[in-house]
Amino acid sequence: MASRPAGTDRLEFRLLGPFEAAADGHVVYLGGPRVRGVLARLVVDAGRTVSLTALVDDLWDGRAPLDAARTVRTYVSRLRKALTQTPDVLLTRPPGYLLHVDCDAVDSLRFERLAQAGRRSLAGGRAQLAFEELTEALQLWRGAALAEFEDMPVLRGEAARLERLRLTVLEDRNDAALALGLESRVAADVEDLVRAHPLRERMWGQLMTALYRSGRQAEALAAFRDARAAMIAEHGVEPSPALVDVHLRILRQDPELTAVAASAGGSDGDQTSPSQTGPSAVAGQVPAQLPLDVRDFVGRDAELAALDSLLDRPGPPAISVVSGTAGVGKTSLAVHWAHRAADAFPDGQLYVNLRGFDAGGVVTDPSEALRGFLDALGVPPATIPSALAAQAALYRSLLAGKRVLILLDNAHDADQVRPLLPAAPGCLVIVTSRDPLTSLVAAEGADPLALGLLGTSRARDLLVRRLGSDRADSDPVALERITARCAGLPLALAIAAARMAVRPDFPLAVFADELAETGSLDVLHGGDAGTDLRSLFSWSCRTLSTDAARMFRLLGLHPGPDLDARAAASLAAVSVGRARRLVAELSRANLITEHVPGRYTFHDLLRAYASELADEEEAEAAKRQAVRRVLDYYLHSAHAAEAQLGPRMVVLTPEAASAGVAVNDPGSHREASSWFTAEHRVLVRAVSQAHDAGFDRHAWQLAHVCTAFLHRRNLWRDVARVHRVAQAAAERSGDVAGRAHALRGLGLADRGRGDLAGAQRSIGAALRLFERVGDPAGQALSYQSLAWIAGAAGRDREALEHSEQALRLCREAADEETGEGTGGEAVALNDLGWYHARLGEYGRALECCQLALGLLQLAEDEYGQAHTWDSLGYIHRHLGDHLNAVACYRRALRLFRQSGDYYSEATGLTYLGDAHHAVGDFAAADAAWRQALRTLDRLGHPDAANVRNRLRSGEVEAVAYSA
Repeated sequence: MASRPAGTDRLEFRLLGPFEAAADGHVVYLGGPRVRGVLARLVVDAGRTVSLTALVDDLWDGRAPLDAARTVRTYVSRLRKALTQTPDVLLTRPPGYLLHVDCDAVDSLRFERLAQAGRRSLAGGRAQLAFEELTEALQLWRGAALAEFEDMPVLRGEAARLERLRLTVLEDRNDAALALGLESRVAADVEDLVRAHPLRERMWGQLMTALYRSGRQAEALAAFRDARAAMIAEHGVEPSPALVDVHLRILRQDPELTAVAASAGGSDGDQTSPSQTGPSAVAGQVPAQLPLDVRDFVGRDAELAALDSLLDRPGPPAISVVSGTAGVGKTSLAVHWAHRAADAFPDGQLYVNLRGFDAGGVVTDPSEALRGFLDALGVPPATIPSALAAQAALYRSLLAGKRVLILLDNAHDADQVRPLLPAAPGCLVIVTSRDPLTSLVAAEGADPLALGLLGTSRARDLLVRRLGSDRADSDPVALERITARCAGLPLALAIAAARMAVRPDFPLAVFADELAETGSLDVLHGGDAGTDLRSLFSWSCRTLSTDAARMFRLLGLHPGPDLDARAAASLAAVSVGRARRLVAELSRANLITEHVPGRYTFHDLLRAYASELADEEEAEAAKRQAVRRVLDYYLHSAHAAEAQLGPRMVVLTPEAASAGVAVNDPGSHREASSWFTAEHRVLVRAVSQAHDAGFDRHAWQLAHVCTAFLHRRNLWRDVARVHRVAQAAAERSGDVAGRAHALRGLGLADRGRGDLAGAQRSIGAALRLFERVGDPAGQALSYQSLAWIAGAAGRDREALEHSEQALRLCREAADEETGEGTGGEAVALNDLGWYHARLGEYGRALECCQLALGLLQLAEDEYGQAHTWDSLGYIHRHLGDHLNAVACYRRALRLFRQSGDYYSEATGLTYLGDAHHAVGDFAAADAAWRQALRTLDRLGHPDAANVRNRLRSGEVEAVAYSA
């Protein structure tokens, strides 16, 4: 928004009460209701053009007279006369008008600015400053906002939004007041508020807290009964878990409920919000994942109003399914509305692209989406459960009692969406999909919102906004032809406008003629020529340099869902620097999007178009070479990254990379882990692409080099997925070694998911194949896995025998010159020591583990050292040397935390608690067990039951030797 023009009187617009315009403090007479309505509508969108069509629609709510446009122009003329002391404020900006004022000239904008500042201060622990800022914001209100414009949909919606924000700011100020110890004031203020707004659970929680702190416990409990009665009477629902938690804490006389923030008046920014009426947010994180708001959003007033109506709906979380054809603007509408409504969701906004209609045919797994959400909510990635049901349960628990907006974009079907739905009241879900998801509407009560094409006037408005009035007016006939060919499809209109904008010297008629002459994109064929996009996409490609156009085509061969500059460089066989310049050119042309720094993605229609171009313009041999290069890139980069995760037992030797491949070679464990984290979804798809393209060796080798990372992250679903494909590829090519590695991978996945019988079958089959090809390292890996399976089943003597075989084979496989493979010997020695200890043979166990530790320290393998320190702690504990056991466990825990293996950390914490308990340090034991239990519960691991038994038991015998 521009600053106020110099040399004019101070102009103010007041929406927060009776609508007024004032010049230098004097109220200006504006005229009748519709004249005032025009100005109010422009004030609400101050700094943005409001089209004449939008003004007509809002003034007459779809019942406009024939001369409505002329009447609006007359109203604008009257307003200019009323504001004559402040020229250049109400401007003509085709396709409508724009109010050109300073931000502080509009009281609602000042209110929102102060509210945001207060919220930041509150989150930063500066409660006194927050209280002052929020009070200043609330003092701007003089009555109900925009009350006289009840008949104008947009202003009615804005009034409702401002009222919701006012209530949220009141609640924020209550939190600040509670942090300052002003409970008497809060109790007095909120008693009136809850009578007016009986369904605002946050207010009830604040009232209960304030009454309890004031020594009025009985009244606090009565307030809960009143809240519960109001909710049941009004909507038949129980209070949320957050409000129930406040009630229980009052009953328990929880001392934390009376605590006042120590730094309430300070200025340090590292304090958390001082007053929460429910469970603390994980890691204090408030996610804000919404993509950028849509520039030049037009129309959709009815749809925006429909979404607004969901905001105050009581009961279960409201769900809206926004459906329509590809490119119709589902995401734009959802994102735009989400930004408008964000203040109503102070606990955050979550967003995920579910890729339900991705051109590559691979949709986002609900488990993958939940992992992203849990990460955004502050759950450490390695503690996220592997089972979908456990992930969903944790997700719903974290959202209980919170107001979070969840945007699920591009959903494929209802089953993909259901695990991502919250359960407790307060949240709101927007789902976009090409499918109407009728089963979600029927079973979950979702509100359907079908999105149609833009009308002709709205479509023209969008083009005029993008092109500017001078360009649009240069050839109205051509503009109408272009508008018609775009068929009201917002994506098509946006691409057309971008193409015309980058060629300002071309007459509009040239673009109109090209649209009429070229064909359509089959992916979006809606039954008539106007709903095709191929010709529009071709415009963008024609603006590209020759090399960028080739890069765009080759990107259509990438497995998806996103890529970095090195992958792009490998596809095109150019330098990384050159690739960065080319993808930057594509990004400027809006053909790809840099969705996170350094990583690029396609809209699904553009990906399909790029793939078509590659088929049409690249020779089959050239396409195959490009696919080979990108697979080489991922195989060799993953191979290099795997080496940084720790010494390898099996030394895989991929074929030499093709010329032009820009291999990524991480220099540390941290860099390797970061690379795998960014690329693992691509790697899973790359395995399938390798199989589909006939690169069978790439398929099974890619699966193999990903396994260590996927194993440590407990991504068993992905382990199974890649190795099923790897097995098919190896069988097709008759590659016995490949089949063996794939079977072992499938066995690991089965073991990780608790299917020990399936794991035994797969690993046994892998062992026989490794014996057939004479691969001692593969045999050693198989025996190691068989030992783990036997140990998990309680067959420790059998596990010991398998470990002895693994050790023998590791020593046979080790390369004396390079040392490659000695990591396997160290792992086998540690396993051997562990199973000796499980059998009570502690002297032999200690000898094996000390030998293993020496080898691992020589190899600088900290992850292997962590497991060995854990084994040594177990041995010392059972030898009665509990102090030494504690020291070993602490070393193991430090290294496990560095590696991100939270399951092993939880196991170590369990044993550390046992060691503390054995020496009578019951408080330390309890703390270690509780920390272990929290981690195991987050992982959804069955070992949590054993830890609960330890916590319940008060006898040393029940816990000291139970592991």
